[in-house]
Amino acid sequence: MDRVGVGIIGSGFIAEIHVEAFRQCKGCEVRAVASPNGDRAEQFAARFGIPLWFKDFHDMVQREEIDVVSLCLPNVLHCEATLAAAEAGKHVICEKPMCMTLDEADQMIRACHEAGVKLMYAEELCFAPKYVRAKHLVDEGALGRVHLVKQSEKHFGPHAPWFWDVERSGGGVLQDMGCHGIEFARWILGRPAVSSVYSHCGTYVHGDKTKGDDTAIIILEFENHAMAMIEESWARLGGMDDRAEIYGDKGVTYADLLHGNALETYSEVGYGYAVEKASTTRGWTFTIFEEIWNYGFPQEMQHFVDCIRFDQVPEVTGEDGKAVLEVIYAAYQSAAEGRKIHLPFKTTASYPAEPWVNRS
Repeated sequence: MDRVGVGIIGSGFIAEIHVEAFRQCKGCEVRAVASPNGDRAEQFAARFGIPLWFKDFHDMVQREEIDVVSLCLPNVLHCEATLAAAEAGKHVICEKPMCMTLDEADQMIRACHEAGVKLMYAEELCFAPKYVRAKHLVDEGALGRVHLVKQSEKHFGPHAPWFWDVERSGGGVLQDMGCHGIEFARWILGRPAVSSVYSHCGTYVHGDKTKGDDTAIIILEFENHAMAMIEESWARLGGMDDRAEIYGDKGVTYADLLHGNALETYSEVGYGYAVEKASTTRGWTFTIFEEIWNYGFPQEMQHFVDCIRFDQVPEVTGEDGKAVLEVIYAAYQSAAEGRKIHLPFKTTASYPAEPWVNRS
């Protein structure tokens, strides 16, 4: 396949990031966008020079011009969109988190496998240049045996309104951003199984907007006796903060993903890729130079395009997405009960945060 035709489902902030990332890739072109708001889809297509636009993603995935579908829509729709794409013979890159339930994750994995299409779980931290360098240090033994991975990501809340609705998103900041830290730790350590989870969640700032958590701390123990501490927040003013620490018996490395590439900026009106972002960038913030590159989005998309063109296995798979989702479910159960939860973990909850939201 010389050029991979991409169809984007969604027209919000993350869809903009995906389009910009694909435009930096070799061997592909964005050929269509779908969004239930027809006017917004048309405007999005015009803005980015995309030839086709649709109100219904089911119509888009049937088009022969489309080879891969990029999911940039609410979490509650990830499974439906994946099944439709797989049935139409399209490859899928699914934005995090994977979906709403473990059963949905199984359906997505099975549908793509049976259709002979690739399913990639879009965890960009596995492609962020500073974090990739940290991973290389670990793999070459520069830090010795790694026993602790710490990761934190903090800002003042999501860019799309649907994130506040736990029945559409599946949870709060643990679901939205904890998924990053969980997969980051798994990846750094070589993806050993998680043996236990202990977490605390709280809603300290945004209780007027969501039943979900705006602050979460997660402690993971792995079967290889390493551990991870993950700290996520929707309650941090002053822009994005994303950093990691990796400790081994022969060394340590610290990675600040953004500040080393940032301009210290004050703005009374805000700035950013989208209108929704402007309100969160007022005042003092760290303005990132080539933000999507520093986060690894173009590298992530190029990797998936190459997987399709040259029949390779994605670095981050649907199975990895399901493993992360299982940990998220266990973490919310831990926060609800105030105790350590051991894995494997089974649940009857209809979305990850349900036990915590309905705690007595």
